[in-house]
Amino acid sequence: MKLDTLTEALEGELRDLYDVEQQLVKVLPELVQAVVHSDLKTAFEEHLVETREQLERLEKVFDIVGCEPVRETCEAMQGLLREVDKIVASPGNRNVKDAVLIGAAQRIEHYEMAAYGTALAFAEQLGLDEAVELLQESLDEEMEADEKLTSLAEGGIFTAGVNRDASRASRAGV
Repeated sequence: MKLDTLTEALEGELRDLYDVEQQLVKVLPELVQAVVHSDLKTAFEEHLVETREQLERLEKVFDIVGCEPVRETCEAMQGLLREVDKIVASPGNRNVKDAVLIGAAQRIEHYEMAAYGTALAFAEQLGLDEAVELLQESLDEEMEADEKLTSLAEGGIFTAGVNRDASRASRAGV
């Protein structure tokens, strides 16, 4: 990867994000199947729809920047997804696994927020207003997904709380 200009740096961020979102499109259906809480299933299903839309937005941003939408393998996301695979494959109480999967999903969201924030900052510096709007929309969705996961874990507006259910299951020895 050549990094002589901010445009090249933006292109690198976009290639990374393009790979991140494509990896997630493959994994999110597996998470929907792996979790027990219906609200968590719904959150993962909704995020899958958003992720597909984010891929479309990234393709538009690539066009604005003037480069081809090409994936650059994101090893960080591969590592985060290996952790998700370990959790899904682990034996144990499904309520506890849901709680742990929320934490893993939030780590993924935080990575995406950092990556979108960086790409957004570069696009702003380059005066690419349309790209800025598209990247901001995806960043906002990632932030909302993170907030929804926190609400699911703690209870909030969704359920009695995945973490609370996991705690009860642990105390009951289930």
